[in-house]
Amino acid sequence: MEEKKAELSPAPSEHDSPSLRPGPAPAGTPPLGVISEGAGEAAAGEGVGPLIDAAAAERACREVLHKLKLRHTDPVRDGDGPAVADQDRDQEEEGWAEGGRRRRRPNPSKQSWLLRLFESKLFDVSMAISYLHTSKEPGVQAYIGNRLFSFPHDEVDFFLPQLLNMYVHMDEHVGDAIKPYVVHRCRQSISFSLQCVWLLAAYSSDMHISTQRHSRGAKLRKLILSDQLKPAAARARRDPLTLTPFCAAAPAAEHGLSPSKRTHQRSKSDAAVAVSLSSNLKRTASNPKVESSYDEPVRLAPQRDFIKSLMGIGRRLATLPTKEQKTQRLISELSLLNHKLPARVWLPTAAFEHHVVRVPHTQAVVLNSKDKAPYLIYVEVLEVDDFETSNVPTRIPENRIRSTRSVEHLPDCGMSAEQRAGCFSTVPNYDNDDEAWSVDDIGELQVELPEVHASCDNISQFSVDSVGSLESKEPVFIAAGDIRRRLSEQLAQTPTTFKRDPEDPSAVALKEPWEEKVRRIREGSPYGHMPTWRLLSVIVKCGDDLRQELLAFQVLWQLKSIWETERVPLWIKPYKILVLSSDSGMIEPVVNAVSLHQVKKHSQLSLLDYFLQEHGAPTTEAFLSAQRNFVQSCAGYSLICYLLQVKDRHNGNILLDACGHIIHIDFGFILSSSPKNLGFETSAFKLTAEFVEVMGGPDGDMFNYYKMLMLQGLIAARKHMDRVLQIVEIMQQGSQLPCFHGSSTMRGLKERFHMSLTEEQLQLLVEQMVVGSMRSLTTKLYDGFQYFTNGIM
Repeated sequence: MEEKKAELSPAPSEHDSPSLRPGPAPAGTPPLGVISEGAGEAAAGEGVGPLIDAAAAERACREVLHKLKLRHTDPVRDGDGPAVADQDRDQEEEGWAEGGRRRRRPNPSKQSWLLRLFESKLFDVSMAISYLHTSKEPGVQAYIGNRLFSFPHDEVDFFLPQLLNMYVHMDEHVGDAIKPYVVHRCRQSISFSLQCVWLLAAYSSDMHISTQRHSRGAKLRKLILSDQLKPAAARARRDPLTLTPFCAAAPAAEHGLSPSKRTHQRSKSDAAVAVSLSSNLKRTASNPKVESSYDEPVRLAPQRDFIKSLMGIGRRLATLPTKEQKTQRLISELSLLNHKLPARVWLPTAAFEHHVVRVPHTQAVVLNSKDKAPYLIYVEVLEVDDFETSNVPTRIPENRIRSTRSVEHLPDCGMSAEQRAGCFSTVPNYDNDDEAWSVDDIGELQVELPEVHASCDNISQFSVDSVGSLESKEPVFIAAGDIRRRLSEQLAQTPTTFKRDPEDPSAVALKEPWEEKVRRIREGSPYGHMPTWRLLSVIVKCGDDLRQELLAFQVLWQLKSIWETERVPLWIKPYKILVLSSDSGMIEPVVNAVSLHQVKKHSQLSLLDYFLQEHGAPTTEAFLSAQRNFVQSCAGYSLICYLLQVKDRHNGNILLDACGHIIHIDFGFILSSSPKNLGFETSAFKLTAEFVEVMGGPDGDMFNYYKMLMLQGLIAARKHMDRVLQIVEIMQQGSQLPCFHGSSTMRGLKERFHMSLTEEQLQLLVEQMVVGSMRSLTTKLYDGFQYFTNGIM
């Protein structure tokens, strides 16, 4: 498909023939129907609906395409000879400026190849992004900007980093083409809005500090964080009887209850009745002049504050000296975090809409890192149909006695809304009000009320017979299931082949099978009986720039798609990356996998012996299946490491899952960067003697299968080389990332696809790379260096 693209329509350049160059537009008209957002931003604050919708975008596409056809129609040709326009170029350009006195043929079969490609079924979002980046014609850019509306959201979202990087660092014509789509999507989605806010901040950080504040990216970020892009149509109000536990009842607000001193910054949804705390005035459609006390739209505040809280925990953990202290502090911090849940917040790495209801704090672990404190948490969520309109579930305290497992008959804690609000305000705040966030509910008002001497977590106030009085003398009944849950979280985890190690607390947690972990946490959760309950996990990282990780994820995903299309049975596992800033983010963990370092340290076995222990004898079906998985994944990641020049390949950065696949993680050193910029690891990829031993030795059939897969994978990858190159090339624009240091990054990447070699020459190349990697002295020396300096086996 990519070869056909190159054949039919080379990307336009400034040297294109005049038949592809638009003439000057009439005075006073926007160039080629570019949709302007200037007026829309001003109108948005007045309650005007979205400026752009899909139908409008489609009409704009047709208009731009029509104008392009008029301007780009091929000149008259004499038979098969060159265009006659070459000899009359100056005269024709004058004719275009005066209103179109050029010669053209109305036959649609003679229109330019570029326009025919744009109208063909081959034109996908990948091509659109490529032409948006390479084209210098405002008309082409405007057309592609409008065509973005016709592609599925998830396809465009994959290229969101490229779109926003182009918006930040390229010329204004590209920015004008991209902005309408981004603004339109931000009006529709809170999640998309926050992704744009985070990415714009990250990619603007490479600009000089004096220009950042007034840059195009900063202005768009400010627009998104203003209240101008909220949906025009108010969300449907929910039943007032289904309130979240920490929301005061709506009638209380209308009776002018006096709020107490704010110890936590409360957020209200964009559909809520906003109240000025100083005057208790309502801000309604009929009284829009009452200003809100928030600098950002309240619909974005809960999620931003939730993320800030998780990042704040990571920063505080980094100041502690030992891993055991970090783990204890992490558990304590997450326990406090649970006081603020459930809430209208979500994990951005998840693939479905949900509300976060609880973080099982005793299951969290600090991961291995020499200087920083990344940590892994498990998050209980309830899947919902619509994140913004679905009810936030009622809070069930940790020690809550449930008299029934039916959602419909759950009691309401025996506390009034006023008591619950006061209970929430007693939660200690470790930082400042900027990191405080709240449980909000769209359509209802939250008001802080005077503190009451009660705690939702004080078990003495609850019993089966009486839960309403704090002075109750009734005996306390504790359910056996509740005791079992609390003990199960305090005792050791399910026995595994790994022993608990204070210096490596994550090993036991990661070795436990995911299905067993889900079952165990669900049994101990107060929300586990709900049918929509799900368990998610996420790694929180502070102090690390994950933009290179995000770039690697995109390349891996694209290669995975290419190999699936070409039916090459290579296996790789791209894991999701969320960039929050230039030094923080979140990573989707790989479940049922532990590092090779942990395998060797805790089992004290060679890799082959560990396979035999886990999967049985070499002739069993389980072992042969695991061996095949190992070979397919090893071949896939060997190609990844070669193409992207992935370095720092010690055994702590290579995982082994329960099915036998290996998974490479930590792509902090790719392309032009390496640890300390020494370029010490010189082999094409890591292929140790232990890897070859698992494959059956250098003379075994599976080792030959490994080399055959590498050859097939490289042939398929170079067939679609442009799809990989464009991802990297666009992100190089304006970037100061270490992976782009030097002027030969893109040239080296392109050369590693070996477009000039025949398949026979490629086969010889693969043989040479495999032999060289097996015999690599630098691989052995680097593993030894990591063992003596960091204890990585």
